[in-house]
Amino acid sequence: MPISDPDALLEVSRIEAGYGKISVLHGVSLRIAAGEVVSLLGPNGAGKTTLLRAITGLLPLTAGTVRFDGRDMRDAGPRGSARAGLVHVVEGHRIFTQLSVTDNLLLAAYDLPRRERPVRIEEALAAFPEIAAKRHDRGGALSGGQQQMLAVAQGLVRRPRLLLLDEPSAGLSPVLVGRVLGAVADLRAAGTAVLLVEQLIDKALAVSDRVYAMAQGRVVLEAKADESGLHERLERAYFGQTVEA
Repeated sequence: MPISDPDALLEVSRIEAGYGKISVLHGVSLRIAAGEVVSLLGPNGAGKTTLLRAITGLLPLTAGTVRFDGRDMRDAGPRGSARAGLVHVVEGHRIFTQLSVTDNLLLAAYDLPRRERPVRIEEALAAFPEIAAKRHDRGGALSGGQQQMLAVAQGLVRRPRLLLLDEPSAGLSPVLVGRVLGAVADLRAAGTAVLLVEQLIDKALAVSDRVYAMAQGRVVLEAKADESGLHERLERAYFGQTVEA
């Protein structure tokens, strides 16, 4: 499926972005279909987090286009992106530690109709029974893995069509990594598309349909997640920066 495929849910075409005078992204293009899980891999400093920020309007584009469900998102901003169903869960378990689990989710639903909020919260908690049982506990009383589950649940309150997850396994034990990434497989089964930034390559590939790899602000590889020899191709792409498709 080419980048210009009209059936793509997300189309990112030759975007450039950075911080002040520092350019980070150099002509990045990718696409994601509805209900598809795509991993975005690469070494630290490759531009993965910057790409997610640019897609969801946290960082302005200096060139290129982002289209979501056929809509140009350049001027949508983070709030407009979330309302359209393009939801970004940022790195680092970003929750309000002094508020309860329920209140954290209520904040994520702040602009929804009042009668809709309890329904959305119950839907989000259904994905994580472990934190549903702690709905009245403060966020700071949760374990690291539970805090990450809560961060993802905050995104689910928005009923996203595409959820962008930035290193959800960072700092977690292997058991908790399995629980959090297991939620990605559940989202795919429910028809939600996911763009997953992850350092644990094998675990990311296990829940993904396709993969992109970045190095120095460019996409250097695109492949199906189950292709043979993918690890060797990733290593060449990371260090040789040969563009592969």
